[in-house]
Amino acid sequence: MGRIGTAVLWAVALLLGSGVSAQTLRIGVVGPMAFVQGEHTWYGATLAAEEINRAGGVQIGNQRYRIELIRVDTNEMTSVTDAATAVERAITAQRVDFLVGGFRSEAVLAMTEVAADYRKIFIITGAALDGLLAGRVDRNYERFKYLFRVSPNKSSDLARTSLLLAGEVIQAVRQQLGIPRPRVAILAERAAWADPLVETAGRLFAAPPPQGYGAEVVGTWRPSATATDVTPELTAIQRAGAQVIFTVLSGPVGVPFGRDWGRLRIPAAPVGINVEAQQETWLRATDNLGTYVATLNSLAPGVAITPRTIPFISTFQARFRQFPIYTASGAYGAIHILAEALTRAGTTNVDAVVRALEATDYTGPTGRIVFDRTHDVTWGPGYTTGLGVQWVGGRMQAFWPRNWQVEGRVVSYAGVRPYQLPPWVVEAWRR
Repeated sequence: MGRIGTAVLWAVALLLGSGVSAQTLRIGVVGPMAFVQGEHTWYGATLAAEEINRAGGVQIGNQRYRIELIRVDTNEMTSVTDAATAVERAITAQRVDFLVGGFRSEAVLAMTEVAADYRKIFIITGAALDGLLAGRVDRNYERFKYLFRVSPNKSSDLARTSLLLAGEVIQAVRQQLGIPRPRVAILAERAAWADPLVETAGRLFAAPPPQGYGAEVVGTWRPSATATDVTPELTAIQRAGAQVIFTVLSGPVGVPFGRDWGRLRIPAAPVGINVEAQQETWLRATDNLGTYVATLNSLAPGVAITPRTIPFISTFQARFRQFPIYTASGAYGAIHILAEALTRAGTTNVDAVVRALEATDYTGPTGRIVFDRTHDVTWGPGYTTGLGVQWVGGRMQAFWPRNWQVEGRVVSYAGVRPYQLPPWVVEAWRR
């Protein structure tokens, strides 16, 4: 073959290569990749992309597209500026078509401003602040219509579920320990997403039944989300005589909290949100001192919220040797939701895909996902609410919902067990 023939073949190869590239959807997976919250975002997205690609890719009009994931480490735990810069670099240099992920609300606020500037669809899977969507999508639709949230539920909805969990524990203290007005301490990390939970919790705990729980709030403590020692806060809580600690912790501080609480045998039962306690590595991370800690979670071993729950957990554990936290199930669902929307739209035109996303009705591992008018995931029975889980007997087990009576129906799942007070709390307070 002569030089001209060889050149023609190379040109054909390049053209073919260009055609293959044009049939690839590049999705930026955004998160703090040095932390479990980002790592699980990547894992969940990877699992979904692998499933879709194995099935032949995403059908859009007459063409099929393969999904290529771009890992975007935002360093958002420590720098909002780094996070915004990472997203802009992903859009301009790495040329991603869509964005999925985000964890720290303050950083997601900045990252989604960048996404709006470039008219890129950004599906949030880890940040809870109500204001990421409310007040933006509804008030300035043309700028922010590209933003959606799959998980978690927004802060005000997380407050509803986590307060239902707290109600279970307050009732256990009241009934099992004979304390008519339990004392509750609030321990919440210093972060914007936690502020509405703190305000709502304080008001609801103190209000008399049936509007509230009829408890006494002994104080509120706000450590850093990255604190490595919460001994001062815990000793102050013990001095205040609390029987319950309502936790609002999404960052790494969750581990030192569990370790210090167990080491000091603080006679107050923790319940609320502790993202670190959602992991199967929880007991190892806390030197086995985190037993009896209870937290909101999106999944629990052996509890089938939908027909997709157990297959997702099993596949995730087989692939990554870890139990998935909410950012994993969120990213997994987001990739599938995006793929289905692209197929319904029949085009990659961003406005058409936005309209298709708005019509989403997807049942994933954690429940049914339907977006409201602000593009937020709908909370409630029949949609997504989460689960209450507790570490008992060396394993994570669900304790809520169990005969939850709401909107004229009873919600319960097989495998949900009664909540158990820590034995040293019982010993300290039984009357």
